[in-house]
Amino acid sequence: MSSIDIREASPEDFEVIWPIFKEIVSAGDTYAYPSNTTKTEAFNIWMSLPRKTYIATLNDEVLGTYYLKTNQAGPGQHVCNCGYMVSSRARGRGLATAMCEHSQLMARELGYLAMQFNFVSVSNQGAISLWTKLGFETAGRLPRAFDHPSQGFIDALVMYKWLGENK
Repeated sequence: MSSIDIREASPEDFEVIWPIFKEIVSAGDTYAYPSNTTKTEAFNIWMSLPRKTYIATLNDEVLGTYYLKTNQAGPGQHVCNCGYMVSSRARGRGLATAMCEHSQLMARELGYLAMQFNFVSVSNQGAISLWTKLGFETAGRLPRAFDHPSQGFIDALVMYKWLGENK
């Protein structure tokens, strides 16, 4: 029986996050980070800027990670943003679902009332399908906003879910 565990990442955990980050970002087909992002830049993006970063292990091996941060300051500070990465070795094994569900719990604990994904490439059908299944709605479409390495300029979606009680 496989067991997924998720815990907050420490700076030392970046050594096991980096191979996942590098694999995903160097492909250039899902994240809007330069495909040649350096390890130092990646540490800043994934560990320093977010409010929290987590790792997901499957049978004691780190195979996924996500960050959680405030999407906008001031009047928008009740909305968080997350980014998720799963190693290609673990796709289809429930890590993304577990991390998204975990992130919603953590967001509520941190006082956020909504979660927004700012830039979901339309080519990332697995993510779009999963986020929709987990209650996220497409709030906007950015025409030709993502320069996909093989598909050229494609749309990106803004996806949103209200986590709090109705006001």
